[in-house]
Amino acid sequence: MRKYFLAAILLIGNTVMAQRTLIHCGQLIDVKNATQLPAMTIVVEGNKIVEVQKGYTAATAGSTVIDLKKLTVMPGLIDMHVHLESETGPASYLNGFTFNPADYAFQSVMFAEKTLMSGFTAVRDLGGTNVNIALRNAINKGWVVGPRVYTAGKSLASTGGHADPTNNYRKDLMGDPGPREGVVNSVEDAAKAVRQRYKDGADLIKITATGGVLSMAKDGSGAQFSIEEIKAIVQTANDYGFKVAAHAHGAEGMKRAVLGGVHSIEHGSYMSEEVMDLMKEKGTYLVPTIVAGKSTADSAKKPGYYPDIVKAKALVIGNFIQGTFAKAYKKGVKIAFGTDAGVYAHGKNWMEFQYMTEVGMPILEAIKCATVNAADLLGDDSIGSIEKGKMADIIAVEGNPQQDVSSMSRVQFVMKGGKVFKQ
Repeated sequence: MRKYFLAAILLIGNTVMAQRTLIHCGQLIDVKNATQLPAMTIVVEGNKIVEVQKGYTAATAGSTVIDLKKLTVMPGLIDMHVHLESETGPASYLNGFTFNPADYAFQSVMFAEKTLMSGFTAVRDLGGTNVNIALRNAINKGWVVGPRVYTAGKSLASTGGHADPTNNYRKDLMGDPGPREGVVNSVEDAAKAVRQRYKDGADLIKITATGGVLSMAKDGSGAQFSIEEIKAIVQTANDYGFKVAAHAHGAEGMKRAVLGGVHSIEHGSYMSEEVMDLMKEKGTYLVPTIVAGKSTADSAKKPGYYPDIVKAKALVIGNFIQGTFAKAYKKGVKIAFGTDAGVYAHGKNWMEFQYMTEVGMPILEAIKCATVNAADLLGDDSIGSIEKGKMADIIAVEGNPQQDVSSMSRVQFVMKGGKVFKQ
């Protein structure tokens, strides 16, 4: 008996020692201070970072070395606006009638893995069906490969609003969806809809404070919630520990959302100076999704890609987002990185960095938006930087992003929670 006990101790000891990993970094991006540090070592034990050291620390017995001396290393990136269940295409609207939940589920597994391999170790999924909740759970259990997922489950809308699931259906199919389906038409509905998301297992709440581009409805920017409804959503969300993200294109809907207490404005296409000032006052983040705006505008030029009612909006609204982002950034509005992946092809999230830097944001500040700022908006201080005690979410790219922003597309190494997924 004693022999087996000693063997077990030795085995456990060896396992712990084998978990110590030294990552030698040619360049390490210090995202908090927006600087690059040459010749650094990150020490990982289990799923955590235990030390960050200058120079290349020599391996000791039982430790392993990962050589990233020719690469630029940084924290795992965080995309604060994705839709992992689907991807843009001419058949997207038809799929809503022909796909079963299982079809969306299998598809989402593919998109989740593609996202992780692109260097995004965490995402905020802002709306779909409850498939995204099941996907999060499957990733957490290790059944499938993907980033950390923080999901809103089903987005909240008003009747006919951007996230009303029966927009443009035949009359006999429309029905009258309510809080269970994410449709809100009163203060009472607002509270019930949030509580339903809690029951479903969501991590946060997303509302569609204005019309949208890709929904089958003519108005892409008008306000679609009363301020009383938004306040009721936010108050109930606060009770359950949820943050609230607000899709918004038009200024009036944004103003109501910010005054109502939401934590982020998504897109922000027609944001006014008044709204920017309010966001600065309240500490509200902008998640710009520039790549989605440009992608939808481009897709709208392809014959038959979108229904006519969508095409008309996409040609106009999509072109505003980059300019609005530039104004908000220069104004001092807090920015968190987000792309609306799914509205364009998954895996190309890095393009947002290109569009952010085109209008004056330095690349290291853009990376900060996708790490430190994103983690702050998530409310998760265990990720977002490479520091002692943080989760070992670490990526490396070929090249130097300060010299060539397209380096962000050349991800050569991905570690999430101490486990290497790409090398």
